[in-house]
Formats: sequence, structure tokens, C-alpha cells
Amino acid sequence: MKKWGNEVTTPEPESLVFVVDDDEHVRNALSRLLRATGHRVEAYDSATAFMCEADLKCVPACLLLDVQLPDLSGIELQRQLQSTVPIVFISAYDDFGPAVAAMKAGAIDFLFKPVEESILLEAAGRALECAKRLFMQRKQSEEIERRIATLTPREREVMELVVTGLVNKVIAYELGAAEKTIKIHRARMMEKMRADSVANLVHLHSQCCISDPPTGRL
Repeated sequence: MKKWGNEVTTPEPESLVFVVDDDEHVRNALSRLLRATGHRVEAYDSATAFMCEADLKCVPACLLLDVQLPDLSGIELQRQLQSTVPIVFISAYDDFGPAVAAMKAGAIDFLFKPVEESILLEAAGRALECAKRLFMQRKQSEEIERRIATLTPREREVMELVVTGLVNKVIAYELGAAEKTIKIHRARMMEKMRADSVANLVHLHSQCCISDPPTGRL
């Protein structure tokens, strides 16, 4: 059988920083700072505009998010995004209640205005590193799901039993088929999945359950 690597590899894409703040001065200042340090930036003045226009799936992206917005609070937006986009909160109010809630919900950091440039850039950098890991995991998942889609119904059944550790004889009994037939299905399934061992197949199978973001232009 042809040997395949254990990992699904994809080239690392360019990243993006979203800025959501209803204060035009702050929004523009953050955008200028980020662009001056080599980041791609898209800025929005409300949560609604962000949700309607931002593409959360095309590239690795993080979000610099104001807590107080005119339509939807930053905490509420974080809840809707369900940790699919790494978030750095920025607040003009010295209120630790939202900060605690945001960090418990998975925010990368919570900063208070005015924010030192070095601190902001360091937080954004950590958020983007997290975004890149999530993006690559998602792309790997999509590639594995494409491979699974090429399997016949019987090959899919065989795969689901193989990953549980069953041998051909037991699989044949479970599916009411001849062991020789199961061997053929198994060989074809392993080739389509590009798996060179059961351990490799289990690894690939475990990677295909990562969810896509439920919000934005998907």
C-alpha cells in the first residue's frame, strides 16, 4: 500500500485582524497601528456590521473588540461567536465584571483604554497565533471530510468499525459479509483515506469533528 504521512498539510495563509469599536478615533488609531506593523485589518463600527460583513472562514483571524457597542455588547458578541474567533477585549471602563466574564469565556486578553501600543500588539500577536492553529485544524478537518465523502456506504461502515479496533473477521460478522469482501472494502477505504495504518486512520478520523464558525459570512 502506498505510504501516506500522518498529517494533512496545508500552506500557512495570511492572517487578518478585525477591529470592532464604535469610536471612530479609536478604531482608526488601532487600524493604523496594526497596519504599520504589517497586519491586514478590517474595521467595523458595530457588532451588526461585523456579523453581516466579516468573513470568518477565509483566513486565520482574531478580533479586537470593544466591550460597549451601540447594538450588541462585546460580551454578547463573544457568546454568539462561541470561541471560534480569538478575542482581545478593549474597554474604556474600569469595570472588572465584564473582564472576568470575558476571560472565563475564553478571551485571549482584556485591556483597558488607553492601551500601550506594545501591550496591544503583544496581545494581538498571541490571538493571531491561536487563530492560525484553529484555522489549520479546520482546514485539516475539511480535507479529511472530503476524503470521507469519497467512501461508499459500506466502506464508511468498515471504517467506523476499524477505528474501534475490530479485526476483519469480527467486522465481517458485524456486517454480515464475507471476510474476503471486508478485506477488499478495507483496502479501498484505507487508500481513499490515505492512511497507512490503523493508528493513522484513527488519528485522521479524530480530526474530522471540528466545527466551523456558526456566524459571519460562511
